[in-house]
Amino acid sequence: MNYRLLLLLLFVFTSCRHERKIDTAFYYWKTVYKDNNTETNYIKSLHASALYTRIMDVDIDKVSGRLIPVSPIIFKVKLPDSVQIIPVVFIVNDALRNLTKIELDALAQHITSFVNGKVKQAGKTSYPELQIDCDWTVTTKNNYFYLLHKLLEHPALKGKALSATLRLHQLKNLKRNGILPVNKAMLMCYNMGNLRKHGNQNSILDIEEFKKYAHNNVTQYPLPLDVGFPLFNWAVVFRNKQYAGISRTIKLAQLQNKNQFIFIGDNRYRAIANLPQFYLLKNDEIRWEDTGINNINTLARYLSPLFKNDNLKLIYFHLDENIIKNYTPRQLQETADILR
Repeated sequence: MNYRLLLLLLFVFTSCRHERKIDTAFYYWKTVYKDNNTETNYIKSLHASALYTRIMDVDIDKVSGRLIPVSPIIFKVKLPDSVQIIPVVFIVNDALRNLTKIELDALAQHITSFVNGKVKQAGKTSYPELQIDCDWTVTTKNNYFYLLHKLLEHPALKGKALSATLRLHQLKNLKRNGILPVNKAMLMCYNMGNLRKHGNQNSILDIEEFKKYAHNNVTQYPLPLDVGFPLFNWAVVFRNKQYAGISRTIKLAQLQNKNQFIFIGDNRYRAIANLPQFYLLKNDEIRWEDTGINNINTLARYLSPLFKNDNLKLIYFHLDENIIKNYTPRQLQETADILR
């Protein structure tokens, strides 16, 4: 009798469960949008619903001291008809620090006007969502939240959603940091470690580090959450054990060239000679940081039970042939399936 009751209860609970709906999308973080067959094929293969397109950065001009658009995107061709554009504006944190409310009002107007112009250049008549990206801190929170309020109320965004990125340090202490005044947030699951610290860590994606910030904070966050997963990699350079920057020219295959580098353990290499083509000196240490599909899937398995929403958008960072070719469309689809 107990056994039959257990089977009945199991049937009831499993039959009541339903899969979460996952929409897959990509970030597009390059300054020029143009035709690329590989990138287009990934969009089609994954039935990507949207392209979260970086429109511009907002920063302070060093000469005039005024806020300016930095490296705005140029559309060489129109976006595919099947893909929605989600404009993304990155705001440099320090640019917000000393702004008055009048200046923040003006910034909200400039952002919406500039975005509308770029959306038309992309061949779109409208967009469903505007996303703001900013690594805001406690010292800039009031100005940033005020700006988000002004954007949320702006006539240009009537009928549209306003979202904002949510970094782990912003998520960690909800009482101090507060809740973003937007319709929904995008949880950034990358750049979570100390990039400048010497050692063998991975500052792009570290599951154990992620767990320190996430868990209860994800389940308790009162806004609907989307999630951003990393696909990129980079080479972090140290000179005399001091951070010297990120190399955009070195790839893993080059680090494995024994005529130029020696492997010193874990994910670290050392230059055995001056290598001006890489802007390296002899004995410079390079830490290769990667994501890897196994780490991404581990992250997805950890996060899946934490999300409360039935509809979730998974946004891969970012759509670039040199990055996405390290993953097959099937692998990226399997990651999305884990989140269901």
